[in-house]
Amino acid sequence: MRKTQQQALQTTYIFFIYTYIYFTICNFSFLDYAHQWQISFQDPATPIMEGIIALHHDLMFVLSIIGASVIWLLLRTAYLFYHKNNLIPSTISHGTTIEIVWTVTPSIILMVIAIPSFALLYSIDEIIDPAVTLKAIGHQWYWSYEYSDYSNIEGKSINFDSYMINDDDLQKGQLRLLEVDNRVILPSNTHIRVLITATDVLHSWAIPSLGIKMDACPGRLNQVSMFIKRNGVFYGQCSEICGIQHGFMPIVVEAILVENYIKWVAVQTECKNWLLSKFVVLVEKQTELA
Repeated sequence: MRKTQQQALQTTYIFFIYTYIYFTICNFSFLDYAHQWQISFQDPATPIMEGIIALHHDLMFVLSIIGASVIWLLLRTAYLFYHKNNLIPSTISHGTTIEIVWTVTPSIILMVIAIPSFALLYSIDEIIDPAVTLKAIGHQWYWSYEYSDYSNIEGKSINFDSYMINDDDLQKGQLRLLEVDNRVILPSNTHIRVLITATDVLHSWAIPSLGIKMDACPGRLNQVSMFIKRNGVFYGQCSEICGIQHGFMPIVVEAILVENYIKWVAVQTECKNWLLSKFVVLVEKQTELA
């Protein structure tokens, strides 16, 4: 009987070990869009999102300890001071020592938590000299994008509109309510600046995997920076209620290698020399810094 139980326990342990190895080591896919019944974050693709997730996990650890302590204290107090267990109630109205403890301890915890919180906030607001500038313009109910760093022979910059693909036009493998006809193409491992505005009402340019959520306000330019660490396709949506079709203006950013991004821009602008030489210098500078 004992051998059977031991074998069952060993089988269970082996199952959990192999499951853990599969989902952590052997699984190379990333979670870059929302899934049904999802309760966790999407996989990070920028240092900012990695910091947000790390801070969340650290805070959850602290909150779990605080919650367990408070629940234990409440249950212990209810048991000890139950009228059958405590026939003679205490006449103490307050205690100076415990009042100092439960006032100072939360203050110390908050000060400790504030250190990584402020560091993350300042890193989010930090603007590093960008290599690429993208302008996102919100409309009812679609997005327009402009690459003002480049222009064609006629002096016109790269700009296009991005609309959601209807259900009838979706191809196999495309995501409903998240796929667009024109994706935003950006280089990976490059400092990028995004200028965000709107033409009619308030919108919000939000991509969870990139750790970005910036309001698009009419008549105002908001700025956010990002550094995409890996190639991939990242999905987002407008996160500010902007009208009847608020839920139908998704955002899709595709991060590619710098070399492929150069080719894409060259095709868009139909330029031959000036763009290529500019990015060659950029790649050399990034190599020297690395």
